[in-house]
Amino acid sequence: MKSYVSNWLAPLGLAFLLAACKPSGPEQAQLHLTGNTMGTYYSVKVVGADESRARELQDEIDRRLERVNDQMSTYREDSELSRFNRHGDDSPFPVSADFAKVVTASLQLGRQTGKALDVTVGPLVNLWGFGPDARPSRIPSEQQLAEVRARTGLQHLAVKVDAEGEYLSKTIPELYVDLSAIAKGFGTDVLSEYLAEEGFANYLVEIGGDLRVSGTNAQGQPWRIAVEKPGPGMGAVQQVIAVDNNAVATSGDYRNYYELDGKRLSHTMDPVTGKPISHQLASVTVVHPSCMIADGLATALTVMGTERALAFAEEHRLAIYLLTKTDEGFRVDMSSAFKKYLRG
Repeated sequence: MKSYVSNWLAPLGLAFLLAACKPSGPEQAQLHLTGNTMGTYYSVKVVGADESRARELQDEIDRRLERVNDQMSTYREDSELSRFNRHGDDSPFPVSADFAKVVTASLQLGRQTGKALDVTVGPLVNLWGFGPDARPSRIPSEQQLAEVRARTGLQHLAVKVDAEGEYLSKTIPELYVDLSAIAKGFGTDVLSEYLAEEGFANYLVEIGGDLRVSGTNAQGQPWRIAVEKPGPGMGAVQQVIAVDNNAVATSGDYRNYYELDGKRLSHTMDPVTGKPISHQLASVTVVHPSCMIADGLATALTVMGTERALAFAEEHRLAIYLLTKTDEGFRVDMSSAFKKYLRG
């Protein structure tokens, strides 16, 4: 059987764009469109487009991102996702094709990664103090943990597609789905595919650090991406990469945490244990044709830890770059498939 993660055709520790060093010819016209979406920002660079198309492209970008938010935002009470989360029985709930596609990808990745990606862990995130609820004054008890874990699990979520449309169902009414680990990447893919439909071959799309590139930049050079160096500040370069016509997503574990009862608690939950991860893997960068898949994989590999993540990447021929905290700083590891993307 082919691997889903290696054959999909389509923040913290962020990747970001670097300017080219040497132009290979006359600089081409380029539009740079920016805005806000999904609680963060978007940035779209389109080579070969001039100002006469700026309004048209910006309006359509905003429209398509609004549609993604209307489908998958947990912050909009009338989004498809919010309405499904309130759906109180196991009857099929009709959803859009895009929503079904993202949930299907989430379930597939969850199964292939041994549940390292689980889009139903929201109640656990809240229990440990990383959601809207107040942070606990003490470590949750095993009883509390068991009660909350009973309301989570990918086995309680299903997607059905037939001639009439697409449907979601859940086997427990309390199941709460949060697609934040994958929806941002999906939005990046949506914009990339729109630009391709419009005939553009050279562009960079970014939503909150998730990127997808095609062709070359305005100087005729490959798009150069910097992987951020972990630390208290932002913008220090750890590694420069050029990823051809691919997407890049990075997940990290070195900013969003707090200490309780003498323990460092990460915002990243291990769905199997129901507890915050406790290993030293600080940053995972994934290169993949689909930003949606790269986004989901980055989260799953962060949960796995360094050794499991590397083994999984080699098995599935994935391009990943890992930074692991040690007493001497950060150790770099990468899969065989990642090495071809390295630049200076």
